[in-house]
Amino acid sequence: MANRKLFGTDGIRGEANVFPMTAELALRLGRALGLRVAATRGHKARVLVGKDTRISGYMLETSLSAGLVSAGADVYLVGPLPTPGIAFLTTGMRCDAGVVISASHNPFQDNGIKLFGRDGFKLPDDEEAALEAMLDADVDEAALPTARGIGRAHRVDDAAGRYAVFCKTAFPRELTLEGLRVVLDCAHGAAYRVAPEVFSDLGAEVITLGCKPDGTNINDGCGALHPENAAAMVRQTGAHLGITLDGDADRCILCDENGQVVDGDQILAILARHLKREGRLPGDRVVATVMSNVGLERSLAEVGVSLDRAGVGDRYVVERMRASGAVLGGEQSGHVILSTHATTGDGIVTALSVLNVMVATGRSLSALAGCMTRYPQVLRNVRVREKRDLSTLPTVNAAVRDAEASLRGHGRVLLRYSGTEALARVMVEGPDAATIDIAALAIADALVADLGSAEG
Repeated sequence: MANRKLFGTDGIRGEANVFPMTAELALRLGRALGLRVAATRGHKARVLVGKDTRISGYMLETSLSAGLVSAGADVYLVGPLPTPGIAFLTTGMRCDAGVVISASHNPFQDNGIKLFGRDGFKLPDDEEAALEAMLDADVDEAALPTARGIGRAHRVDDAAGRYAVFCKTAFPRELTLEGLRVVLDCAHGAAYRVAPEVFSDLGAEVITLGCKPDGTNINDGCGALHPENAAAMVRQTGAHLGITLDGDADRCILCDENGQVVDGDQILAILARHLKREGRLPGDRVVATVMSNVGLERSLAEVGVSLDRAGVGDRYVVERMRASGAVLGGEQSGHVILSTHATTGDGIVTALSVLNVMVATGRSLSALAGCMTRYPQVLRNVRVREKRDLSTLPTVNAAVRDAEASLRGHGRVLLRYSGTEALARVMVEGPDAATIDIAALAIADALVADLGSAEG
C-alpha cells in the first residue's frame, strides 16, 4: 500500500467535495472500474452501488454512476443500505463489483468509496492499485463505448427487504426474541430502516434511537461511537440489552442489561466459546488484530482456543481468516466477521449471533461477557504533519523503551499510523491504568516532537 496515494485501509476517504472525495474523482473511478471489469471479465460490467445517509452521497452516487455507464457498465442503485447488505447483494445479483459510498464512523462532512469484488469480499490491494494507476492515466476517449454500448442505471426497490431476509437467517428458526426488550441505536445511518424491522420481525420489543437521518447527523453523538446513549436508555427502560451500530452498520457495540458496554473483543470471546462448545470452530482459532485486548487472548486460551493477530483493519482480518480457515474474527471496535454467514463485518448479524447465545443458554449478556476480563488499555490519537518510518524516530523510540520498562513485561506498546488520516495511534496496555496512561502521554508527546503537530 506504500506506493498508493488514494486507497487506504478501507477504500478512499476524505472530506466531501475536497480532493479526493470530489465528483470528478468519483466519475473517473467509476469509469476506471467499468473499463477494468470489461477488460478482465470479457463482458460489460454489472455494478451495484449503495450508500449511507450523508448529504454528499447524492453527489458521489450520481458522479460514480455517470462514470460507470460511460464505460458501458450497467449500474444497480440500492440507495441507503448497510455495507454488508451491499456485499451480500453484489453476489446475490451476480454483479461484477459492488460500491459502497460511506465514510463509516466518520462525521457527516467526510465520505468514502470502498469496493467489493463479485465474491462479496473487499477488493485486494493489487486490484485497488490497478484502479489507481488507471486514474493517473489519460482517458482514451476512443476506447469508450458509444451509441448502444453505453450502460444503463437501474433502481433496485426491494434491496432492503432482500437484505433483511438475509440477516434473519443468522438467527435459528426454532428460536424467537419474544419477551426481549432491545434498545437499538442506528447512528442515523444506513441501517435506520432495515435494522428495526429485523429485530421486530423476530419478536423483540424494539426501542429505537438514531433512526431519523437528515443528511448531517450521521454518527453525531450516537451509535457505536457513543454507546453511552443506548446504555442510559437500557437502564431507563429495563431493556435486556442495547445494540449500537455505526454509520454503515458493519460494526456493532453492545450494552448489557446493567448498561455496561460490551465491545468487539468481548463479543468475540462470547461467540468463540459458544462455537467451541457446539463444535463449530474449525481449528479452535479466532482472528483478531494487534489492537485486541490481551484479556481476549487469555479468555480464549482457557477453553483451548488460540488467537491469531492480524494487522488493523477488518479487510486484513478477513484475509487472515481466509488463509487459515478460521470462521470467526473481528476487531475491538465491533467489526465481527462470521464467515459462515457473511464476507464482511455485519453489525446486525453480530447482534443476532449474540442474541442467539443469550436465548439458547438462558443467560444474560452480563453473565456471558463475564468470560473475559479486560486489561486496562489506553489509546491516544496524535495528529501529525508527516508520516515517517516510526523505527527511525529517536525521541519516540526512547519513549517506547521507557514505557516497556515501566510495564515490566506485563503489557504491550503498539504504534501505528492511521490508513486514512494524518494520525499516529498510540496504544498501551497493562495491569495498571495509571502507569499506562503516563506511558501513552509520553509517547504521544514524543511523536509531536519528532513529527510535528498538524494542530499547531
